[in-house]
Amino acid sequence: MDSEHSQPMKGISLKVFSVVIFVCMATLIKAAGTGIATGQITFYRSAFAMVPILGYLAFKGHLRTAFYTKDFFGHLARGFIGILAMSFGFYGLVHLPLPEAIAIGYAMPLLAVVFAAVFLKETVRIYRWSAVLIGLVGVMIITWPRLTLMRDGGFGSQEALGALAVLLSAALGAVAMVLVRKLIARERTHTIVLYFSLSASCFSLLTLPFGWEPLPWKAFLLLMAAGFCGGVAQILLTQSYRYADMSTIAPFEYTSILLGLLIGYFLFDEVPSGIMLIGTAIVVGAGIFIIFREHQLGLERKGARKHVTPQG
Repeated sequence: MDSEHSQPMKGISLKVFSVVIFVCMATLIKAAGTGIATGQITFYRSAFAMVPILGYLAFKGHLRTAFYTKDFFGHLARGFIGILAMSFGFYGLVHLPLPEAIAIGYAMPLLAVVFAAVFLKETVRIYRWSAVLIGLVGVMIITWPRLTLMRDGGFGSQEALGALAVLLSAALGAVAMVLVRKLIARERTHTIVLYFSLSASCFSLLTLPFGWEPLPWKAFLLLMAAGFCGGVAQILLTQSYRYADMSTIAPFEYTSILLGLLIGYFLFDEVPSGIMLIGTAIVVGAGIFIIFREHQLGLERKGARKHVTPQG
């Protein structure tokens, strides 16, 4: 990273602020209630996120160039997969305790390692494969008590379906991460952010015939605020990577589980079980190990480049 932009404490601060605001977004969505169509939630989340995003791009002078793209269909694909991931995630968020929904969502970076190896042909060695498997075991420990509800309540059990929805959201989110990594090779970051909110809003509108109803003022304001928070958090997250390496700031993603535990307990009377805490500790440990391993490999590659004998 350029020394001018190497400000790790600033990058970490921006990352932590983004995590806090993303958790606030999730809290607002959960507080809006269970009777709202998932497509309606995703529309408000995506549409109102564009308010701070467009304002920020205008302030930075990037608004005109942000709409220029070399890969329009790539953005559409990312938007479609992203909106599916968001929809399943919001369904699970509404029907599960907040800490559990957050913890199960940690499966996404684990699955991203698998998909990167399969689709991008990235080299993944035994250490990271082991961490991924251990992390997924942690995810199963968290979800198993919910999935066993199927035996008692059938597939109609809202908590069981919620757990499955978050798992599916994590898998689709990992696919979206792969698509973003392909887009980054050709597109500017602010273009990717803008087109995701734009395409997600449009795709969400297609669900209009499926359960949308006029919202009470309280629910409308909560979802509008959730969307605005999502846009602000996305800007902060994007900016954080300008000041520090990903391996430096990525572990701070896991501060969201601490916030989720506190908010779940004080606002929604959700008390985490011992099994949930054990599973979460395993998932977080595996995720941090993968980040640490990525950092080590990055240092090794950097060192190898320094020692290459110049040709010519």
